[in-house]
Amino acid sequence: MKSVITAAGKGSRLLPLTKELPKEMLPIFSRLSSGQKIMVPILQLIFEDLFNNGIKNHCFIVGRSKRSIEDHFTLDSLFQNELSNHQKKLITSFYKKIKKSNLVWINQDEPLGFGDAVKRSESYIGTDNFIVHGGDVSILSKSNSTISRMIKTFNDNPSASAILLCKKIKNPENYGVPEITKINSTLFSVKNVEEKPTKPKSNYGLLPCYIFKPIIFKYLHQIKQGKNNEFQLTDAIQKLISDGHQVLAIPTNASEFELDVGNVESYYKSLNMSYKKC
Repeated sequence: MKSVITAAGKGSRLLPLTKELPKEMLPIFSRLSSGQKIMVPILQLIFEDLFNNGIKNHCFIVGRSKRSIEDHFTLDSLFQNELSNHQKKLITSFYKKIKKSNLVWINQDEPLGFGDAVKRSESYIGTDNFIVHGGDVSILSKSNSTISRMIKTFNDNPSASAILLCKKIKNPENYGVPEITKINSTLFSVKNVEEKPTKPKSNYGLLPCYIFKPIIFKYLHQIKQGKNNEFQLTDAIQKLISDGHQVLAIPTNASEFELDVGNVESYYKSLNMSYKKC
């Protein structure tokens, strides 16, 4: 399985900080195995979570401010050699994961939406199944990782063309919203999805983490610009459903918590939450 990590957003809700620094590079708290707290870019957390779940082939969709992202994910022996032994330990593990991974960079030169970003990875994905992960949201867990649960669900349901991740929310009009039927307490069948609906059909919102079979590209080519004049991934998922493909969703559980750097309020909450729980 490959991954597509989207990191081309403008970050306009965090200006002026994000004029030059991509929001995906904003730091949040993490913890070493020794217990020491450190700060890492949220994009690194996402990459390492994917890597730890066996995914070694990654495609980053980047935009105008890509330089700092590519620099961070590029090995720098000279920089590493100038560090003290203690400091080297902070970066050696990350560098080892980069060495064992294949990283591809694809430009999204215009901010045309999540659907457009994913569509640009088509030639890279080919006939492989893949995970799509937004670069500004990380789901952490005290037990099994969320990505691990999604991969297991995908493997256990070979007829499904997509696995979505959702959570109960109070403001579904700000999310992509699935209309669901419960199969059991941890698995839903998705009947419809709609981006930021005025009349939500459920109190669940989609989080930016998905697993797809490559058939999704057929429908990404069919969608038109929708909400916010962007190509919405949810519109392609709806076409997938309408064409008879099975789409499933799993909800987040009590051991999982969301880190989101999309705006000032969510970033503030994520800093506090990551410091307390990591």
